[in-house]
Amino acid sequence: MKADPSAQRRLLDLAAVDGELARAEHRRRTLPEQAAVEEAERRVRAAADAVVVAQTSLSDLDRDVAKLDREVEQVRTRETRDRQLLDNGSVTAKQAADLTHELGSLERRRAVLEDEQLEVMERQEAAGIDLRHETEAHDAARTALEDAVERRDGVLGDIGTTEARRGEERTALLAELPADLVELYDRLRAKSGVGAGELTGNRCGACRLEMDRSELRDIQGAAPDEVVRCENCGAIVVR
Repeated sequence: MKADPSAQRRLLDLAAVDGELARAEHRRRTLPEQAAVEEAERRVRAAADAVVVAQTSLSDLDRDVAKLDREVEQVRTRETRDRQLLDNGSVTAKQAADLTHELGSLERRRAVLEDEQLEVMERQEAAGIDLRHETEAHDAARTALEDAVERRDGVLGDIGTTEARRGEERTALLAELPADLVELYDRLRAKSGVGAGELTGNRCGACRLEMDRSELRDIQGAAPDEVVRCENCGAIVVR
């Protein structure tokens, strides 16, 4: 293939633009800020799960406290009724003895319930503190996630700007270059990632490998408009 030497030189500009676009795409795929977002999302999910566990624990204890409150109130109501019956003298001696015995049982039962009630209320208070801590941790994790997303989006915005500008440059370059030369360049770039490189000394600018004297002599001896390629990587060698 033959192409005007100036067109071949312009291939280097195209290769530089494509190199920057490739780096931008690689950066987009391997963005540390994206990894930070994913880690922040994992922490938010873990914190949300911890909140649910704490809420469930507190809800169970609330239910236990309410149940004990009802049981204590029932015992107190029964105690009040029995005392009223004893105080008004409307019961027989046997009934009075039975009521006195029942009052003793009720007092012991109430004492047990009140001790249990106190223990559960202490656990309820601790569970409430745990829930507040887990909720605060969840809020902090969400804030950290928002910050991570903002940083990632800022970097992605910069990458997008670079891609847009270089894309416009590439379109303009393609309009200036011969279609067959671009087709060859794109085909070679699809294979190895680099379609053209400048000959610097005895080194190919595409693969960075040194050429042997025979290859170098053939390239240097080719006509200026001859499109020559590197034997190592196949890329177009621009002299």
